[in-house]
Amino acid sequence: MKALRNYLDKIKPQFEKGGKLEKLHSTFEAFETFLFVPDKVTFKGSHIRDSFDMKRAMIVVVVALIPALLFGMWNTGYWHFKSLGETVGFWDMFFYGFLKILPIIVVSYVVGLGIEFAFAQHRGHEVNEGYLVSGMLIPLIVPADIPLWMLAIAVVFAVVIGKEVFGGTGMNILNPALTARAFLFFAYPQDMSGDKVWIAEKADAFSGATPLGNALVGNFDNFPSVHDLFFGFVPGSVGETSTIAILIGAAILLFTGIASWRVMFSVFAGGYIMGLIFNFFGANAYMELPAYYHLIMGGFAFGAVFMATDPVTASQTNRGKYIYGFLIGFMAVIIRVVNPAYPEGMMLAILLMNVFAPLIDHYVVESNIKRRLKRIKVKA
Repeated sequence: MKALRNYLDKIKPQFEKGGKLEKLHSTFEAFETFLFVPDKVTFKGSHIRDSFDMKRAMIVVVVALIPALLFGMWNTGYWHFKSLGETVGFWDMFFYGFLKILPIIVVSYVVGLGIEFAFAQHRGHEVNEGYLVSGMLIPLIVPADIPLWMLAIAVVFAVVIGKEVFGGTGMNILNPALTARAFLFFAYPQDMSGDKVWIAEKADAFSGATPLGNALVGNFDNFPSVHDLFFGFVPGSVGETSTIAILIGAAILLFTGIASWRVMFSVFAGGYIMGLIFNFFGANAYMELPAYYHLIMGGFAFGAVFMATDPVTASQTNRGKYIYGFLIGFMAVIIRVVNPAYPEGMMLAILLMNVFAPLIDHYVVESNIKRRLKRIKVKA
């Protein structure tokens, strides 16, 4: 590492102001800070110094996503060979999924980071590390058989329209990864819904329906067990099927203090309560499905842990986080059961509440101000 550090120090002047490659300063700085801790220090004013910067926070989130990613690779191979009626070993399943998903990850990062670098160069700003997480989230919320050119277009839309037009990392009002999925869902619905898209290169005679797809049409005869739903032995998006893998990631995020437990808890609470309400009415078989099933089906758990907790697009006040999370879970289950056009529900619920998060915080702050003013008047 010392030799690499010396080499970077040697070529660094060429990227500084007045150097031959000064226009690529942002690009060089991004690679340098990715490899080494920045050597910049402050000289004026009071500052709180903390070794846990944005880059490390993003890397921890990526680490938390690894259990869901690894299981998704295995599950992709598992359902591929199961649809063909072939019996193979664990590693054959895993490596099939690995080779299927790796190109998706590469396209996501190459296209997304390419745009990030281009905007940073144009604006003369530093390259932010925010896309390190979005670049991993996007492959985990799409089918394993998604055409790569579609994914590339969706990434362009998510980064440019969902993020950069608002000013870049920290300024966006919508979750970039969910923006990419929403674009794919509405632009190419044939590749994001139905039974054929969830299993890579499956046999034509094999159904491939997800639990949400079966529930939507009232097919509960061969519905997955709680065991299969919890561990993830069901078709679905790459990283959304295994609740236990997602909960491992949640434990990492909560232990490191990166994600808000208030948002996570309230999302699950909102979904469960809405499920109980449907159980009370029981107008059809879907409404009679036990409420806890909604928490382990589809992308509910993944959305609650990795999407709803996005610190940029979520509510910032403590009370607002409870309201924000509760409404996400509540609305996700409503959309699933009531609107057959959107069987997942979680995507639309989070995007909708992303838009309303600032309004929630506004009313929470106003409420606090009014309460304190009343307290002052009483004392006076």
